[in-house]
Amino acid sequence: MIDRPVMMLTGGSRGIGADIARAAQKRGWHVALGLRDGTPAPAGVDMAQACSFAYDATDRAAEAAWAKAVMDQYGRIDAVVASAGLFTDQSIVTATEAEVDMLLEVNLRGPRRLAMAAWPALQACGRGRVIILGSLSGKRVASKGSALYSVSKFAAVGLAHALRHEGWDDGIRATAICPGLVATDMGEAASRGSRAPNQMTQPQEVAHLVMEAVSLSNTTSVPELHINCRTDGIY
Repeated sequence: MIDRPVMMLTGGSRGIGADIARAAQKRGWHVALGLRDGTPAPAGVDMAQACSFAYDATDRAAEAAWAKAVMDQYGRIDAVVASAGLFTDQSIVTATEAEVDMLLEVNLRGPRRLAMAAWPALQACGRGRVIILGSLSGKRVASKGSALYSVSKFAAVGLAHALRHEGWDDGIRATAICPGLVATDMGEAASRGSRAPNQMTQPQEVAHLVMEAVSLSNTTSVPELHINCRTDGIY
């Protein structure tokens, strides 16, 4: 068994996920990156303290195979961070069933399957951690253009709360991280040019909060963290 905590991380090839990978390594974690075939490891990640596995969130057998490979190789999983996400501005009324299914597959079902696959290892750990990258769009519907995306993120936030209850007696703590606009490709697309990247929350700031959440003791549970770069109702 490896002598460092092991994190399974989706969405680590860019954006918030890449910064989470770098922040985790700075704190001594070994990072198991779930990347699509052929996707390079993120810049600045020391692959001597990381590994990559082929992972496709739309493949419903992928999470179980990935978790098994991590356990076979390292003997432990201490945290699962579901950072991969899909944004759409399709209408809640006119989106096709295929478009809705794809959104839910990536933003909800994949994270649920990943937590399920790692669950026995997280239980054995005694202080397993699950982080679901939600969104402030999972707390309120800010616009017509974000409505369908918001539906998927409301579900993702609910997933984090459900996992928190499910794992509580086994020392598993789950947190929904809910940022607003973040200076990533997805954030810039969602902003529609309304805010310059340097006026948005920076991905390394979100990564810092993720690492704070996974580092807290079992007696200090944070169900949700809301992060914003602007005044936006109660957020």
